[in-house]
Amino acid sequence: MKQFFGMSRRGNLDEALQGLRQPQFLMLLSNNDQFEAHVAALEQRFPGVPSIGCIGMAYQTGMVEQGVGVIAFTDGVTAAANVLEQASTMPVKYIQRLEKDIQTVGGSARDTVCIDFCAGNDACVLTTIYTALQKRGISLMGGTGDQGRVAANGRVYQDAVAYGIVRNQGGRVKTYKENIYHQLGDYRFVASGTDRANYILGALNGKSAKQVYKDILHVSDQEILTRTFQNPFGKLNGDDTCIISIKEVQGNALACFRQVNDSDVLILLELGDYRAIVQQTIAQICRDFPRRSAVFSVNCLFRYKLFSEQGYMQDYLRDMAALGNHAGFVGYGEHYNNRFVNQSMTCVVFE
Repeated sequence: MKQFFGMSRRGNLDEALQGLRQPQFLMLLSNNDQFEAHVAALEQRFPGVPSIGCIGMAYQTGMVEQGVGVIAFTDGVTAAANVLEQASTMPVKYIQRLEKDIQTVGGSARDTVCIDFCAGNDACVLTTIYTALQKRGISLMGGTGDQGRVAANGRVYQDAVAYGIVRNQGGRVKTYKENIYHQLGDYRFVASGTDRANYILGALNGKSAKQVYKDILHVSDQEILTRTFQNPFGKLNGDDTCIISIKEVQGNALACFRQVNDSDVLILLELGDYRAIVQQTIAQICRDFPRRSAVFSVNCLFRYKLFSEQGYMQDYLRDMAALGNHAGFVGYGEHYNNRFVNQSMTCVVFE
């Protein structure tokens, strides 16, 4: 298979589609003002080709912060796309759509992946999707778009998750998750006073979550929101750590970008040597896949901001380009199988 990337910083879809012939799966990354028009125009240009889309920044060797980006798979994939609606209340109501698409594509753990663009309520959505995927061992990666809207097959949806089931006819697929943080000290907290619906973390070990964070890191209220780039929380999940970013201060509580529940065990994280970690990820992918057709990734908005502030973003894209054809988008949360994480990178590699 091959991966196509086209872009227009002016938001000209025709410009972004120059050179694309006979796509077998399409991903649209557009801006808030032109999203609906781009979704309709893409379907008109390639009617019947499975497609998903969301509002967000795209990248390949450079960033498309405004405008439009198109990522397409050609020459050797089988794909199906659809949506699960009512993501905030009952996405399981539509699970038969996904089950049917999995059956139609006919893939296995070895050669098939699910890529999703979500409008919100990620944790519930991922649990629902994964109940269908795990029966065949199919991996998932994806992320959350902006403005609560996604698209599939030429239609725009709110409160939904758009997904594509993609089978590589030419070899294997594998998903990866990159974490550039490690534990700070031996702090260990039990969460309480949480509001699951609004992702509120009220207390840690019985004390105000805001005050605990401030006392350990010696920061002011105003500094908390930028300090989360260096020191997010982590939720222990077996041998893995799910990163939890701080969104805002609410009184004595902290609003997060990921759900925290009462009695969850949290740790505090600190930023590691991200340049070295990226090189380790690249080296691992090269060991696993000596021959690579494409790499599609989702990078968190906070990673994008951190890398940009550190003057590393362009170098990062250049480093990832060493893998071959690498493209992706900046998300508001990253998906890896049944896990919703923050401040991470997830990707899928095609042999």
